Amino acid sequence: MRHSLLSVAAAAALLCALPAQAELQPLKRVEPAYPADAARAGTTGFVEVEFTVDPSGKVASVSVLNAKPSRTFESAAVKAVKQWQFAPGADGRGKVRLDFSL
Repeated sequence: MRHSLLSVAAAAALLCALPAQAELQPLKRVEPAYPADAARAGTTGFVEVEFTVDPSGKVASVSVLNAKPSRTFESAAVKAVKQWQFAPGADGRGKVRLDFSL
């Protein structure tokens, strides 16, 4: 019994020591267009999005996690990230913060 507990503890320590999955790096990154209304008003802000990459390297889905100010830059951010491309086989999930400044 004691031997099996030590084996479980050793396996858990090994799993903690393994590196996390490498962060997804786009081969093609499209920057978001600055919304004209926000530019005229001098508005700056950011959008944090989470995205899913399919096995072919295309962005399958994008969801907004946080945005400031709300309802200003989200559409531009989502539209841009949907155009990103990754290496085939790089499927997974990623997160990115897109800053909007003049």
